Amino acid sequence: MDDNKLLYIAIAIGAVAIIYPSVKDLFKKNKPTEPGEDKPGTPNAAVLPLQLQAYERLALYVDRITPQSLIGRIYTPGLSAVDMQIAMVQQIKAEYEHNVTQQIYVSAMTWEAVKTLKEQTISVINQVAVQLPPDASALDLNKQILEVFLQAGESPAELTAQIINAEAKRLMR
Repeated sequence: MDDNKLLYIAIAIGAVAIIYPSVKDLFKKNKPTEPGEDKPGTPNAAVLPLQLQAYERLALYVDRITPQSLIGRIYTPGLSAVDMQIAMVQQIKAEYEHNVTQQIYVSAMTWEAVKTLKEQTISVINQVAVQLPPDASALDLNKQILEVFLQAGESPAELTAQIINAEAKRLMR
């Protein structure tokens, strides 16, 4: 089995790991509560804006770490593949660290999906970079990364964004 097939399999497994818990939770039914009693997990008026802001920030993070977005922000002609790889991984990690506190306002499932997406994206970037010759350019790396994500079908970032959006909409009900 060649390395590209392994990458596709890794992306598929990651996508399943991201979406399975959310689909499972969507089918769980909330227990009815007494009139006037808050449902467990229902935010009070003071916390709701903070939770919605957290979901917004995580949605932005997910968008910013997609390969297309990273490449558009980081790529400059003349960069080597190694320099591009390092810059992309550093950017993903820096943005994650900037948003790490948002986990206190979102569900464990959403935060796990965001963490999995981060780890999976870094893994794919590193796996593609290792396959390239030592003198490869950033453009070579970018093309290979985009090809891997395009051939994988629905991207893990799209699945994670769907989870974030569904959770945020659930809060607004």
